[in-house]
This record gives sequence, C-alpha cells and structure tokens, in this order.
Amino acid sequence: MTPADETAIAVLAWIANEPDLLGRFLALTGTDPSTLRSSAADPGFLAGVLDFVMDHEPTLMAFCAATDTKPETVVRAHAVLAGPRGDTGSI
Repeated sequence: MTPADETAIAVLAWIANEPDLLGRFLALTGTDPSTLRSSAADPGFLAGVLDFVMDHEPTLMAFCAATDTKPETVVRAHAVLAGPRGDTGSI
C-alpha cells in the first residue's frame, strides 16, 4: 500500500465514522455501504474519495484537524491516485 492509498483509506475511514458525511458520500457516488470495502481496492475510487473531501474545504479541514493530516498530503495523494490527467475513474 502506497502513502497515497493510506491517505485515501484514512479519509474513507473518517467519512465512515461521520454519519452525515457518509450519507452524502453514498448519495453522491451511488456507492452501496456493503461495497465500500471492496471499492477501496480501486485507485479510481480512492481518488474519488479524495475528490469528495477536496471539493468542500470545510470538510477537508475537518478531516485534517481530526487526523492531524496536512491538506497538502491529501492533495498529493489525489495527484498520485488520479493519475496524470486527473482521471478519477468511475466516481
């Protein structure tokens, strides 16, 4: 697992523990709660997870504060997972 994967998994775990965010994430992505674990193996899905938090600065900052993560770490992880074109795959 790469540092980018670890960052995205940390974001996903944080979202999963925030009921309001989890509901919004599931609604926006069309993801089913039962498929979250298996979806986490897909770099495109993980890039989409990072898109989700990066698209709303208060959410990004709340994640960073809760996990002592720098916002730049999330941005770098997204760049790695999204690839050179910023393609986030299926999300």
